[in-house]
Amino acid sequence: MSANTWRQPTGDGDIPSGTGQATTSAGNPPGKGTTAAVHRAGRPARRFWSARRIPAAIVALLSVAAIGLLLYDVVSVRADRPGMSWRRRLAEELATRPLHDIWMTVGAAVAMALGLWLFLLAVTPGLRRLLPMRQSTGIPGEVRAGLDRHAAALILRDRAVRVSGVQSARVDVGHRKVKARAQAHFRDLNEVHGDLDAALSKAVTNLGLARQPTLDVRVRRPKKR
Repeated sequence: MSANTWRQPTGDGDIPSGTGQATTSAGNPPGKGTTAAVHRAGRPARRFWSARRIPAAIVALLSVAAIGLLLYDVVSVRADRPGMSWRRRLAEELATRPLHDIWMTVGAAVAMALGLWLFLLAVTPGLRRLLPMRQSTGIPGEVRAGLDRHAAALILRDRAVRVSGVQSARVDVGHRKVKARAQAHFRDLNEVHGDLDAALSKAVTNLGLARQPTLDVRVRRPKKR
């Protein structure tokens, strides 16, 4: 997810993260472009799992329809009635077509793809938009908190544009990494980079996430028009 804010560009240039030996406006050396936020002690939190209601409902309906139709055909045959023509045709095709036939290959590929898709849905948590937050020790129950990635990006973006010299900022929040891209219209780029890195590192820590993502900060001048 990402958040954006833009003002009128005034210059050019680019400074990647971790470049130079400049200091911040307070005299402290800036952090590296990729900075691991401080992790506070707490109960480890797991990812939120999706209920997968739509895929489960689709599979259930298709299974009920297929089993019901097959059961109806079996009952009809047991009652001395002719079986459905589609089932007789399907049985004949499966019995006579060779394994290297194009339709057999396509059918097997489709079945394998559907099976792999269902397997991935079963073993992956989903809900990638939610970031699990730390669980404080000493609190009874299974109360869990999560932070939306878009909301986290807005919080960090708003913190970034408060840094002196930052004209605009874009923040992308992932489960393992936070990417911040800013444009500075005045002040030295190294100073802006150091202040922005320090401010966002503190802001990421204050989000209270269970797994603290690394921070990648880049500052550049806006392009001239």
